[in-house]
Amino acid sequence: MNVHTHNVRLRAALTACTVVSAALLLTACGSDKGTQVNAAGQTPTATPTYTSTASPTEPASPTSTATRLTDDQAERQGLIPATKVTWDKAATTATGEVSGSKLLEIELQRHEGGSTASPAPSPGGPEWEAKVATQDGTTHTVLVDAVTGSAVQSEVEPDQDADDKSEVADRLGKAKWTAQQAVKAATDKKPGVVTTVELDYDDAGRLVWLVDVVDEQDWSKTTYYVDAANGKILSERVDKD
Repeated sequence: MNVHTHNVRLRAALTACTVVSAALLLTACGSDKGTQVNAAGQTPTATPTYTSTASPTEPASPTSTATRLTDDQAERQGLIPATKVTWDKAATTATGEVSGSKLLEIELQRHEGGSTASPAPSPGGPEWEAKVATQDGTTHTVLVDAVTGSAVQSEVEPDQDADDKSEVADRLGKAKWTAQQAVKAATDKKPGVVTTVELDYDDAGRLVWLVDVVDEQDWSKTTYYVDAANGKILSERVDKD
């Protein structure tokens, strides 16, 4: 082998070693940066990794839809459904207990006990307290069982003097509209359960029938002031308590 041929082979070997060394160097450098490089010096295509950013569905926290009732609303809710006798039937019973009397006031309440009637209403059960007056203005209190409709007590109001009787007789004489007509005017405006009817004067000195109507949806109470002379609704007051 001559010197020229030997030098050519030596240069070829050195070139091959240089290529291999460069490839190894690139591989090592790529590893430092987290990128793989193949022997040919190419970067392989990385398989994409997908990360979901959606949070898992969490169950909805329970939310109460019930409306909190006030003490008065809760009282109405407990009392009204137990009442089987309407105000007008109780008023008829009350005026029947006192001959020649007319209704002044009637209100739904709970029976407090102590009645001598037989059978007596259950303590805490519903009853109507009615006040009726004779032509001379003498007032009587009559309690009517709101479940059976029977009168359980009737007595004359104590401590009535002549002026008291005269004032009551005057009220009854001036009322041109009856309690039944006043209630109809009120319930035509707002249907509901009537819990109070009362003949009295309003703040303006007008003789009115006060009619309480309870809404059984939310147990609120609306008081209507009905003119006792002509049946016109003068005002109303909503009580959400």
